[in-house]
Amino acid sequence: MKKKETKKQEVSVEEENPAKEEETVNEGNALPVEEEIPNESSNVVGELEQKKEKFIRLLAEFDNYKRRTARERLDIIQTAGKDIMTDLLPVLDDMERAEGVLEKASDIAAVKEGLKLITEKLRGVAHAKGLKAMNPQGEVFDAESMEAITEIDAGPDMKGKVMDVVEKGYTLNEKIIRYAKVVVGK
Repeated sequence: MKKKETKKQEVSVEEENPAKEEETVNEGNALPVEEEIPNESSNVVGELEQKKEKFIRLLAEFDNYKRRTARERLDIIQTAGKDIMTDLLPVLDDMERAEGVLEKASDIAAVKEGLKLITEKLRGVAHAKGLKAMNPQGEVFDAESMEAITEIDAGPDMKGKVMDVVEKGYTLNEKIIRYAKVVVGK
């Protein structure tokens, strides 16, 4: 009886899906599925190769980018001072002329005036480039922008305030490049 039932099941499956006739005949053998796997695996392998190639190209492109930016950064660092040095050349020329005049000068007032003009020219160039001096004299001590060298007794009204500026501090474009060295009252 069991043989008749299996034949009826095979016949009923064949009647429902005539396109899958090969599968019903070879139920124990997965031959059609094996034919699909090589096609799918070759597609997957092909996609994998494409992704791998794309990744390698992207990695090479990134390495080139890193080298290029490092080279550009080095060029910028090497030529960063070019602009300021170009602007300082006239001041240097003036200083050399003043040095020559100092040897022959008999009028000290004229020499002083010349040095003041050169100093103002130098300050003008520095200010144009964004350099500003900090003058914290009499202000409350600020550890963010000042460096306390020492403390001296100053009385209750000057406690915690800057008594003397030993070395000026400077900012370049609002960033501190040298902290002011100060004497603080205690």
